[in-house]
Amino acid sequence: MFAIFKREVQSFFTSSIGYLIVGSFLLLTGLFLWVFKGDFNIFDYGFADLGNFFLLAPWIFIFLVPAITMKSFSEEQKMGTLELLLIKPISVWQLVVGKFLGAFLLCVIAVVPTLIYIFAISSLGITAGNYDIGVVLGSYFGLLFLIAAYTSMGVFASTLSNNQIIAFLTGVFFCFLFFNGFDAVSSLFENDSTQQLIQSIGTKSHFDSIARGVIDTRDLIYFVSLTFLFLYLTNLRLKQLPR
Repeated sequence: MFAIFKREVQSFFTSSIGYLIVGSFLLLTGLFLWVFKGDFNIFDYGFADLGNFFLLAPWIFIFLVPAITMKSFSEEQKMGTLELLLIKPISVWQLVVGKFLGAFLLCVIAVVPTLIYIFAISSLGITAGNYDIGVVLGSYFGLLFLIAAYTSMGVFASTLSNNQIIAFLTGVFFCFLFFNGFDAVSSLFENDSTQQLIQSIGTKSHFDSIARGVIDTRDLIYFVSLTFLFLYLTNLRLKQLPR
């Protein structure tokens, strides 16, 4: 499994794709938060906090994560190298987890430089450091769990076609469905309990809960379960592919 993980990470950074992904995320968040006028601009927002960053980041990752994962298995199928991987002395599950961890690490690397925003926000307040660090850390914690779920969806999507564009679009669909789709469907119902039930299926309500600085084990179990569900589906899908 470690060999697959190492191979994935090396494939990202021996080509331009790893640097392009990390650079794109930092460029987009930087422009929306600090340069472009609009709802996400921190200077226009009037409050020294990172709330706008955690509103923006999940939407960027909806497109960024599938861009990372689209080649995970679709390229292997197209190049005919998937069969070689499947006959190696590792289980299919180890192969899936290795691919998943490689893509997840790249996303984490993209997030790490944004920690500098904490120091920037601290210096912008009327009183330096006068912000709720618990909420900020909770939001970063929730973002990592959300990225893990996105990554598992993207890896699964990459097994459904040997065309990377189709894998990318399918991954975007899954990520969008779970982050915003169930929220949109819930608005069609007037009953509050029905709305909450439908919203609880999606990732947004659980991410928002953690982002408030409240670490609820139900939210953590949800993200871990969702991530393992799509990894399990990936495992099943690979076993069904002709060899």
